[in-house]
Amino acid sequence: MRQRARSVEDKARRAEALLEAAEALALELGGIRYVTLAAVTERAGLHRTGVRRYYASKEELFLELAERGWGQWRDAIKAEAADRTGLGPADTAAVVSGTLVSLPVFCDLLTHVPLHFEGDVDLERARRYKTNAFAAHDEMAAVLDRMSVLSAEQIVNLLAVAVVLAAGFWQVSHPTPTLATLYEQVPAWGHAALDFTPRLDHLLKTFAIGLTETPTPT
Repeated sequence: MRQRARSVEDKARRAEALLEAAEALALELGGIRYVTLAAVTERAGLHRTGVRRYYASKEELFLELAERGWGQWRDAIKAEAADRTGLGPADTAAVVSGTLVSLPVFCDLLTHVPLHFEGDVDLERARRYKTNAFAAHDEMAAVLDRMSVLSAEQIVNLLAVAVVLAAGFWQVSHPTPTLATLYEQVPAWGHAALDFTPRLDHLLKTFAIGLTETPTPT
C-alpha cells in the first residue's frame, strides 16, 4: 500500500515526480493537450487521487511545469552566454531560438498558459507564477544585454516575439491526428508543420537584424 509523504522532503520529491511524469507524457503523446491526471499519477507511481495532495488541479500542475520552464530557459541562456560579448543581432537571436527549441514542452505550454492555466488557478498561485516568470525573463534580458550589441529595449522585444512565435509555431508543427491526416492528403497545407526549428530561427534572426535597421520612433 502506498504511503503518504510524511515529510517536506517526501512531498517535494513526489511533487517533482508528478512534474517529470507530466513532461515525459507530453513528449511521448505529442503535447500537453493529450495528458491526463490519471496518466500522470500512474506514471509517477501514485494513486490517482494522490495528486490533489500536491496540486489542486491539472491546471496548477501544468502551470508549475511552465514556471519551471521559465527557469530552465533562463539557465540555458546563461549557460550559452558564458563569457561571450559583442554578439550581433543574428547571433543573439540564435541564442534565444536555440535555447527555446531545446525546451519543447515549455514551447507547448506557452500557448496554454495564457489561454487557460494561469486564469484557472487561485489568485495567489497566479501571482507566484507571474512573479517567477517575470523574474526569469528579466534575468535573461540582463544576460543577453551583457553579451549582445542589441539595446536592452531591443532584447526585450526580441524575447517577446520569440515567445509568441514559439508558442504559435509549436502548435502548428504538432498537428492533431485529424490535421496530420489532412496534411498527408494535401501536402501543400501542411508545409508549415514540418519546420518548427528552422522557421523560428530564421524569423527571429530576421527580426533581430530588422531591429537594428529600423529607426527608433521619435
